[in-house]
Amino acid sequence: MINNIKVVVAMSGGVDSSISAWLLKKQGYHVEGVFMKNWENEDNSKYCTINNDFIDVKKVCNQLNIKLHIVNFSFEYWENVFKIFLKEYKLGNTPNPDILCNKEIKFKTFFNFAIKDLKADYIATGHYAQIIKIKNNFYLLKGFDKNKDQSYFLYNIKSCNLSKILFPLGRITKLKVRYLAKKIKLINFNKKDSTGICFVGKRKFIKFIKNYIKPKPGLIIDTKKNIVGKHDGVMYYTLGQRKGLKIGGIKNTLQSPWYIIDKNIKKNYLIVSQGFNNSYLISYKLIANNLSWINNKISNIKECFAKTRYRQKDLKCKISLINKKNILVIFKKPVFAVNPGQSIVFYYKNFCLGGGIIYKSFKKK
Repeated sequence: MINNIKVVVAMSGGVDSSISAWLLKKQGYHVEGVFMKNWENEDNSKYCTINNDFIDVKKVCNQLNIKLHIVNFSFEYWENVFKIFLKEYKLGNTPNPDILCNKEIKFKTFFNFAIKDLKADYIATGHYAQIIKIKNNFYLLKGFDKNKDQSYFLYNIKSCNLSKILFPLGRITKLKVRYLAKKIKLINFNKKDSTGICFVGKRKFIKFIKNYIKPKPGLIIDTKKNIVGKHDGVMYYTLGQRKGLKIGGIKNTLQSPWYIIDKNIKKNYLIVSQGFNNSYLISYKLIANNLSWINNKISNIKECFAKTRYRQKDLKCKISLINKKNILVIFKKPVFAVNPGQSIVFYYKNFCLGGGIIYKSFKKK
C-alpha cells in the first residue's frame, strides 16, 4: 500500500531534488512537490536565479505528473536565518547560512508545513546523506558518495524528526543522478549545481554584504604591527583568507601570499602573516557551544572524528564537557584556519553524532 504514503519533496529546480522526486514516484509513493521562496527582495540580476528555478520546477513537476505547491517563507528566512547571519558577521564571526537555513527553514518551517498542512507522511530533499533505523532509533549517516556527502549541513536534525524524512540520493552518486536525469530526459539534466544562496550566488560577497553592514575602514597590519594595507571592515573577511586583500609583499620579506590570521574588533585591525604554513593559522583545540546532538545516547562518545568545514577530511579528536553549554575539542593533529561562528560536526565511523558552533580556537597545545 506504498501508493497511499504521501511524500512532499522540497523542489529547488536542480537535478538533485528532481531525481529525488522521480525515484520516490518510481518506488510507488504518492509524491507532491513544494517550491519555497525564501528571499523577498527582488533581484533581476544575473546572480539571482529564482525565476528560472521556478520555471524549471514547474516543467519537472509537469513531466513527472506531480502536484506542485508554492510557499513563501521569506519572513521566516529573514527573521531566523538572515538576521542571525548579519549579527554574527558584525561580531567578526563567520556563520554558515546553509546550516542555518537547513535548521530553521527546510527541517523546521517546511517540515511543519508539509506534515501538518499538507498531511504528508514524509518530507524528502535532495541531500546526499543516509538515514537508518536501529531498533527504535533513527540515525544520520554520511552519504554514499563521499565527494558529495552533505551530512555536515544536517547535524541539527533530531532523531525523532529523522523518522519523517527521506533522502533518496543517500545511497547513489552524483554521477548516477546525472545519468538518470539524462536517461529520463529531464529538462534540467545538465543544469549546473547551485554555488550558494540565491541572493549571494557568484557575486562578490563584500559588495553584497555592504548593502546590510556599513563599511568601517581600518588598517591591515602584520604580526610586527607594520601597516601593510587597508580594509573596508573586518566583518567582511575570514580567518585563513588569502584573496581580496589587495596587498603585495614588503621589502626584506618573502614574496609569498598574505593570509588573515586574526581580527582585532575593538581596534578595527585585520592581522595578516605571510605563507600558508605558519603557526598563526594552526589550531590545536577549540571550544564549541550551541550544541545539537542527533541521538543523546551516542553523544556520550569521547573520542571521535570531526569536520570544521564542509568536505574537510575527518579530524581525529577528543571531546570533554566544560559545562552544560560548552565542550572542549582537542585535535590529534593541528587544524588549518578554524573560524569562530562556523560549525564543527562530529562523526563516529559513518554516523553523524551532531555538532556545535565554534566559539574560540587555541593556537597552542
